[in-house]
Amino acid sequence: MSEFIKIYNENPNPKEIAKVVSVLQKGGLIIYPTDTVYGLGCDITNTKALEKIAKIKGVKLEKANFSFICNDLSHLSDYVKQIDTPTYKILRRALPGPYTFILPGSTSLPKVFKKKKTVGIRVPDNAIARTIVTTLGNPIVSTSIYDEDDLLEYTTDPELIYEKWQHKVDVVIDGGYGDNEPSTVIDLTDNIPEIIREGKGKLDIL
Repeated sequence: MSEFIKIYNENPNPKEIAKVVSVLQKGGLIIYPTDTVYGLGCDITNTKALEKIAKIKGVKLEKANFSFICNDLSHLSDYVKQIDTPTYKILRRALPGPYTFILPGSTSLPKVFKKKKTVGIRVPDNAIARTIVTTLGNPIVSTSIYDEDDLLEYTTDPELIYEKWQHKVDVVIDGGYGDNEPSTVIDLTDNIPEIIREGKGKLDIL
């Protein structure tokens, strides 16, 4: 059964963050808040954990479209090919924020993602998520958690999330109620930005 940990977004408790990071380092899975919906995540460097998430989502790991959650843009060069100035300016304007940007993947991607030509980069405007990533020292790979109720696509109540996920993950973080609107997904692999999914992020940043 997983642990249910309360963490406040305004001032994340370092002890609780350290507990979560320890779980990630051991290959555990966490459910955590973002600036949009709650996400299911693991350490990007742990292949076994990545396989667990792929199995939960019912997809093959090599083909999975997971997001890389970063603290800021400093990790970009580790996972993304060199990008031009206009693209970088869009990222600077939008992040941190409720956006997922599709960017061309670099040759230094983790082994399991080597065949991927693109990656989804996310820097959420949420102190809990970004403090976890900073303390861990590298991105976490993430996917949104869906609610099976057709009327509510994403689950927002941490206690209900815990009820549903306690036997599938190692930690559920209660960071307050989540949003039920996902991030806006924008493809920046071409010269002209392409909106893949309109979500919470406004499009005036383009």
